[in-house]
Amino acid sequence: MVGFAVQRGTGGYVAGVGRSFVAVDWSSRTMTSLADIDQDKPNNRLNDGKVDPIGRLLAGTMGKEERPGQVQRKQGSLFSLDRDLSVTKHLSQVDISNGMDWSLDNRTFFYIDSLSRTVDAFDYDLDSGHLGNRRAVYHMEDGEGIPDGMTVDTDGRLWVACYDGGRVIHIDPATGVRLQTVYLPVTKTTSCCFGGPDYSDLYVTSARLGLDQSESSRQPLAGNTFRVRGLGVKGRPSQSFSG
Repeated sequence: MVGFAVQRGTGGYVAGVGRSFVAVDWSSRTMTSLADIDQDKPNNRLNDGKVDPIGRLLAGTMGKEERPGQVQRKQGSLFSLDRDLSVTKHLSQVDISNGMDWSLDNRTFFYIDSLSRTVDAFDYDLDSGHLGNRRAVYHMEDGEGIPDGMTVDTDGRLWVACYDGGRVIHIDPATGVRLQTVYLPVTKTTSCCFGGPDYSDLYVTSARLGLDQSESSRQPLAGNTFRVRGLGVKGRPSQSFSG
């Protein structure tokens, strides 16, 4: 199962497949292993990943889903893959490693472990990749669902896709205040990012896995990707992995 895919500066992509970081060459349709993780946890898999401002890839794992929404608790970790393909473990005892992004000054790393139902922040050393001083900047409210994928806009504020919440919430991490809610016609919103010619469109992905027949009939657009326009904010282009 593919957990994420990011562009690689030397061409192609890097993806998280099972418990491996792999290089993907679309032209030859081949994959080459770059590094393996969680070798002592065969039921784990990579989930979400993102590249930091200097090209370091951060990605996390989660335990096997016994059934949709039911995972092995505290089996995951958060890793980084550096340009020399060395791997560092930063966090353990993670439930579902998910959304991540960085503040505009690159000194804060925002991170979601979904089942904690919080959005957390760490002090971030861009040179070393060291994380410290973990704190919660937002606690999910009743009805908002589970925090999943996340992105930061050019005002330094967060946009968080809410799984089982059918929405994306706009958060000021400095105050912990929800500024705006964007509702979608599906419940399982999974991630979001800004795109378009000037990065003013918000793209939101969704899932249909786990919906029963009745839910699927009420949500015919489940599993689609949506474009939200007219939000009055812009995002930033993604970074490429430097290895």
